[in-house]
Amino acid sequence: MSPEVWIVDDDRSIRFVLAEALREAGLDVREFGDVAAARAALRDARPALLLTDVRMPGEDGLALLGELAAQGIGPVIVMSAYTDVATTAAAYRAGAVDYLAKPFDLDHAVAVVHRALTEQPAAPPPAAPPPTHALLGESAPMREVFRLIGRVAASDLNVLVTGETGTGKELVARALHEESARRAKPFVALNTAAIPSELLESELFGHEAGAFTGATRRVAGRFEQAEGGTLFLDEIGDMPLALQTRLLRVLAGGEFYRVGGRELIRCNVRIVAATHQDLDARVAAGQFRADLKHRLDVVRIELPPLRARRGDVPMLARHFLAAAAQELKLPPKRFSRAALRALEQRDFPGNVRELENLCRRLAVIAPGTEIQAGDLGPAGATAVPGDWTRALHDWASRALARGEPDIHARAREALDRTLLEAALAAHGGHRQHAAAALGVGRNTLTRKLGASRKRRS
Repeated sequence: MSPEVWIVDDDRSIRFVLAEALREAGLDVREFGDVAAARAALRDARPALLLTDVRMPGEDGLALLGELAAQGIGPVIVMSAYTDVATTAAAYRAGAVDYLAKPFDLDHAVAVVHRALTEQPAAPPPAAPPPTHALLGESAPMREVFRLIGRVAASDLNVLVTGETGTGKELVARALHEESARRAKPFVALNTAAIPSELLESELFGHEAGAFTGATRRVAGRFEQAEGGTLFLDEIGDMPLALQTRLLRVLAGGEFYRVGGRELIRCNVRIVAATHQDLDARVAAGQFRADLKHRLDVVRIELPPLRARRGDVPMLARHFLAAAAQELKLPPKRFSRAALRALEQRDFPGNVRELENLCRRLAVIAPGTEIQAGDLGPAGATAVPGDWTRALHDWASRALARGEPDIHARAREALDRTLLEAALAAHGGHRQHAAAALGVGRNTLTRKLGASRKRRS
């Protein structure tokens, strides 16, 4: 007799196509339109596997999942069109063996069901109140990121987060910590590229009094500060080779000495590392230890650049604009449809961080309560990677080749506007402070800002 699979979903069309695919795969299937119907059927029968939607009228699928786990019924696969970190993590904590993000491929769904039927699920950890997360997105690449976070968070495996600068790697690290059993312990972050190499060893492992000039007292390093919790090592690809050796010993043995110390210190820390660099290429070039990479790269989560998830831009832009207005105590503003369409077309080389900075700037300097496409400024004005004069040279060369008029005036206007907007955003809209930071008088800043707005209106 074939295993009986139950499908609980209020969407009749999804129940039908999924049930047909499973029946063609040789499984017996029962369908239920809500949690109450499935619960009633459980009085007389038990499924070999149950698939449940999350959001349904009445009780949701997570409530049913909790009941099934308490009764030892399973395995359970959760389905949802509303995929985020909190939901996926809650599903795995409650005992789900897998998570299908709608819309899903039917062949993939059948394969997931077959795998779940042949594997023995582990007992779920105790439930905990779900935290909130700053990671946002509804695109397919972000759904996969959320699924991985939810699946990996409860483990103690080291994680390597990769992605371009500004994609939100630290947010992933924080989500992994907050959804883990270590959430009550410290989350400690260290940007290894921001610390001089001669100080990085002391930052990581601490030092004893007298260990070096200026060391007047014992200082605990980041490993001790993160005891029992999570240590996030950002830009790990820039770590000096000599320090990579010390870090490898800690990861292999779980113990270290402070700089200048003789006391062996044991540590219990989960490592989440991040880099925007190609570690495999750095290993091949002899700039990164292969054995350390293998220790860190147990599970890899790759964050997509913003240009690969353009559909998320309007939601992110609205969120950042509202957050900036609340933080800076400014009147709320909104984007016009044309402005949101224009934002979706931008490549954002600085990724989510660049979009957030643009929204903060617009919250301060955009006239009126509705932001128009013309208020966004040139696409390259929000963040120019590398040498900005090279970008200016390339722009001028293209403009000259096309015979465009007033090149100098337009470039000077864009430069003035960009500097003014950046200074105002950096100083919370305070014109006198912004003018002082730029080295101009307040009247000059006000005059230039007014002239810029008149030209755009």
